[in-house]
Amino acid sequence: MKIEARDADRFIASPPKNLRVALVFGPDAGLVQERAEALLKSVTPDLTDPFNVADFEEAAILADPARLSDEAAAMSMMGGRRVVRVRGAGNGLAPLLETFLDDPPGDALVVLEAGDLAKGSALRKLFEEDDKAAAVACYLDNARGLESVVRDGLKAAGLSIAPDALADAVSRLGSDRGVTRRELEKLALYAQGQKSVSLAEVRAVMGDEAEVRVEEACDAAGSGDYARLDLALERLWSADVAVVQVLRAMLGHFQKLLTVSESMARGEPMDVALRKLRPPLHFSRADSFKMQARSWSPERLGEALDMLLEAEALSKTTHVPAEAMCGRTLLNIAALAKGRN
Repeated sequence: MKIEARDADRFIASPPKNLRVALVFGPDAGLVQERAEALLKSVTPDLTDPFNVADFEEAAILADPARLSDEAAAMSMMGGRRVVRVRGAGNGLAPLLETFLDDPPGDALVVLEAGDLAKGSALRKLFEEDDKAAAVACYLDNARGLESVVRDGLKAAGLSIAPDALADAVSRLGSDRGVTRRELEKLALYAQGQKSVSLAEVRAVMGDEAEVRVEEACDAAGSGDYARLDLALERLWSADVAVVQVLRAMLGHFQKLLTVSESMARGEPMDVALRKLRPPLHFSRADSFKMQARSWSPERLGEALDMLLEAEALSKTTHVPAEAMCGRTLLNIAALAKGRN
């Protein structure tokens, strides 16, 4: 069934008890993740629970098609319903899902996360036309939508916002819901203990969206997430962010990872090593950074840093298109992350 955009938030807040399969898709990657996780948490509040959560990329399902049905049919060792999360879903999964939807095994909730699927594309059409499934589109926020997101986000933290501060906050935010949420978390933390957010506080706290995009690209490269990295770079280039700024941010990110990795190799607890970082790591990136720190070895991090230093030198001394060269370097680093084990 097709969930209209105007009904999406209401559907996500109270999904049907008998919902078995959902496709959450659209150009707003942050909103796709937010809504997919809300659906999953309606069944299993802890998405890190290995007994109740199966989390896959599309490639893993395509490599072993039986795995989707096996995971959907599996019973939880701790009781209750399980969830199956499939990230990076695309039209290549349509034939498998068509068979799956004919007779879904077990009672798990299966949620697929996808990018911007064209109207009439195989996967989107399959979900929109099947009564046992739901297709939820996630479109980019407009100014009016952003005002509601800002007000509601701050209200959840016990804060109101002055009209001039609201207008300024909206002007500083982009159209990606994930970036918006991170900026609101920083603003709410800064205004903790107050009743309202002022214009001065918005201007003091809310960073340029490009800075957040660069951080997103750093985490995507360090996690080996090609799709997320490609999207982050596309948005950075569209915003005319300088290649040197991106490369230097990447150097800083991987140097921090190396510092923490070396400290851990000496037997220092990760949390202690993280507290020593300067500037400190924003809490919203902590989980991703910890995962990267556990996964990268000092040797691989050295390789990544060498690649970044070479890329920075090339960007200044050759006629090679800087954005293309930077993108290739970061994709190669993401490939290192994929092969780190």
